Amino acid sequence: MPLAGRAGYHLRMSNASLPEASVSTAPRQRRSVRQLLFWLLAFFVSAIGNALTSLMDARRHGEDLQLWEPMTWELTSIGVTLAILPLLLWACERWQLHADTWRRRLPLYVLGSVAWSLVHVSGMLWLREWVYWLRGFHYHDDASLLARYVYEYLKDVRTFFLIVTVSHFVDWFDRRRKGEAHLLDAPDDGPPVEPIERPERFLVRKLGREFLIATAEVEWVQASGNYVNLRVRGHDYPLRSTLASLEARLDPQRFVRVHRSYLVNLSQITSIEPLDSGDARVHLRDGTAVPCSRSYRTALREAA
Repeated sequence: MPLAGRAGYHLRMSNASLPEASVSTAPRQRRSVRQLLFWLLAFFVSAIGNALTSLMDARRHGEDLQLWEPMTWELTSIGVTLAILPLLLWACERWQLHADTWRRRLPLYVLGSVAWSLVHVSGMLWLREWVYWLRGFHYHDDASLLARYVYEYLKDVRTFFLIVTVSHFVDWFDRRRKGEAHLLDAPDDGPPVEPIERPERFLVRKLGREFLIATAEVEWVQASGNYVNLRVRGHDYPLRSTLASLEARLDPQRFVRVHRSYLVNLSQITSIEPLDSGDARVHLRDGTAVPCSRSYRTALREAA
């Protein structure tokens, strides 16, 4: 239920900063694929337009330029760009720029743009020479090699930071759409909403609105570094906490560790499937199957 308009709730959100990326593996992979497809389409359309423009300019000045030449220039450029693009998208996810990190990380991105341009230009020139050689020609550039690298960097740095900006915007919008969780903390004055040792609710912010989620509604929890994902009715809500810290605050009669990266709500378990390796697979009501390490099987059996 939305908090807006309701009286009687005295809450104070945790001071922990919000996570900068979704910690659920499958949604992250799908988002990366969508971004790659978007940039593939954008770069290819740009390459076609640039090649046709170069051809028209050459014809207007009476130069003998065949279509394969500007197409080679453009396609070798976007080919190398797309080859190294996954690395840049990974870096954007790994080193997020937000209020308390951008000053420290921005110089790293600037250095990254230089490395990006060096790889891009070197690969692009090599591919062009190879294509020209296959067609029986010699690729010649009037500019010196240093001048070419400087010229290309002035273009590459714009492309580099455009990709960085779009990637961070997509992550920000995705977090806003999915929501983010906070443990309820003690209020500034007055009694807390629930015992701090055993929180019975989480505060979730989603698209500018705030909701209370009962701890009992959390189906399972997955760890990812300094964050965990709360799975509630098919949605993941990232929470800034380690799994061990959260486990210490949750009711052990309700939540049990089944793996170094997973906690499950006992009421959500439908079956436990033993595996030949000695591990097990825990099947939950939402259709999810989470791993259970052999070291946790005994505790799970006793708790169930």
